[in-house]
Amino acid sequence: MDRTEHTATGADEPAFTALWQAHRRRMLDLAFRMLLDLRDAEDVVQEAFDRLARADLERIDDPEGWLVVVTSRLCLDRLRSRRRHPTSPLDDTGDSSDPHALDPSDRVALVDNVTLAMHALLERLSPAERTSFVLHDVFQYSFDEVAAIVGRSPAACRQLASRARRTLRAESATGRFPVDSALQQELSERFIEACTGGDLDGLLALLDPSVDGTGDVVPDVAVGAAAVAPGILRYLGPPASPTLLYLPVGDRVGIVALRDRRVLALVLLTIANGLVVHVDALAGAAPRAAVSAALGLA
Repeated sequence: MDRTEHTATGADEPAFTALWQAHRRRMLDLAFRMLLDLRDAEDVVQEAFDRLARADLERIDDPEGWLVVVTSRLCLDRLRSRRRHPTSPLDDTGDSSDPHALDPSDRVALVDNVTLAMHALLERLSPAERTSFVLHDVFQYSFDEVAAIVGRSPAACRQLASRARRTLRAESATGRFPVDSALQQELSERFIEACTGGDLDGLLALLDPSVDGTGDVVPDVAVGAAAVAPGILRYLGPPASPTLLYLPVGDRVGIVALRDRRVLALVLLTIANGLVVHVDALAGAAPRAAVSAALGLA
């Protein structure tokens, strides 16, 4: 998506630009977690901001909350449409007429290279279950707020999220779907915020003093937070500023760097005692292809 495509009609351009910069990444994260397809997620976020551009900002007390509601409802509409029309990119049988459909060989490569545990689980949930679970458990919205989006009572949304949680625990117990933890989610958000803002101190606070970093495009191993952090910002921070998305990758945190819907790299963070102890930057063809397939870009 290109920010220049927008024309703010209901608000002055600087105000709209500030909202775009402040909330676009979070809305993309929300839409991607609900839809599990980057193309669809970007389209939804584009539509949400298009609607915001046509709105009167002076009448919107909480722009972020407004965007969450609009984005979530657009995602819910798409999920329900997929149920009515099962020839979607997430259909396991694939569809050769759909350029975004995942070929079985892509799925094999995905399993071999990147274990997207939470995504495999979320595909099993109903649209209402997925929406209630993601908004409440991942983004910490109250069930009253979730109810306004899903169109059901708070009690019903609580049951939907609880049912999703039970499914998650049951699948996790089989060992087939290791689940991302609250710590992983929090650390990934802080990591992305530090990179996006070029915040060296914020990034250093997440790294173990003896952290080491490797990469298939870097010949040497960096050791120590003072050496690893600047390297991370060089590739993930300003002025490069790729779009960063969080993906649970087994028991590690995965950060995907993208530009113009093209996967640049997958950065894997190993966590111990609440800090990052190892960083592995994968920019080779195989991991990029696997992540592209997972995001619906293959």
